[in-house]
Amino acid sequence: MRFIYSFIFTINTILAVAQTPSESPYTLKTGREAVLLGAGVASYGAAFVFNKKLDAFTPAEVQQLNVLNITPHFDRRATANYSASAARLSDVTLVADIALTGGVILACRRPTVGSGFFTSDLYTVGVMYVETMLLTNGIKSTVKDAVERTRPFAYNAAAPLDDKLDKDARRSFYSGHASNAFATAVFAAEVFRHYYPNSKAKPWIWVGSLGLAAGTSYLRYEAGQHFPSDLLVGAAMGSLAGWGIPKLHQNRTGSAQSVLTNMTAMPWSNGLASGVYLRTRF
Repeated sequence: MRFIYSFIFTINTILAVAQTPSESPYTLKTGREAVLLGAGVASYGAAFVFNKKLDAFTPAEVQQLNVLNITPHFDRRATANYSASAARLSDVTLVADIALTGGVILACRRPTVGSGFFTSDLYTVGVMYVETMLLTNGIKSTVKDAVERTRPFAYNAAAPLDDKLDKDARRSFYSGHASNAFATAVFAAEVFRHYYPNSKAKPWIWVGSLGLAAGTSYLRYEAGQHFPSDLLVGAAMGSLAGWGIPKLHQNRTGSAQSVLTNMTAMPWSNGLASGVYLRTRF
């Protein structure tokens, strides 16, 4: 814990001495922001509908769980894990990653940016971060409730039965902690890179934010909360959001925005395996 606080203090010190950006690399557009924010809210609505249909396990169903039915096979070792302390620590590392992003957002501002808060860099980047987290969590929650994948600890005899009988025991795919951590990490590093392209602090931001995200994911594995495939997909989806939202708002046009505009994501499941299908039109 002390290490995490020291790390955040060090990063914020680096941010404090970074050069002041001469101009904002991002622009908000009313129509685009309405679509992104609306999509995030709509995904939460879909998650709510699926969650209403999600039933908790009965004790008899828990007894019938069989590790041999888990696919892919490399996921099976996760069923040996269970640690309440690792789960709690993963919350701490996730908050630390979010705190780092907050420091980056505060650092990415210019002294004169217009007539008020709504024309400031703080507002622009703040809206972008809200969009990132809305989409990350809305899509994640929808997939979790639709796929209904059993968490690893439910197979573990050492885990409390009460936890296994909670609806959340059937929301393993994909990892919310991993998706949030990597969305936050990549967002922070990308925003800092765009505001301070010549800063020597860029590698520290990348290493620090991704290190916290990776640590969060590992702790979720040790806690028995997720399979490796849950974490890999969560990291990929979070990274896509953390990279895509800043890229979409950059003050330029061209292929990068075209790719993002034409990209679609769709969860799938065949009862034995599950994943996310990504498609883009060039």
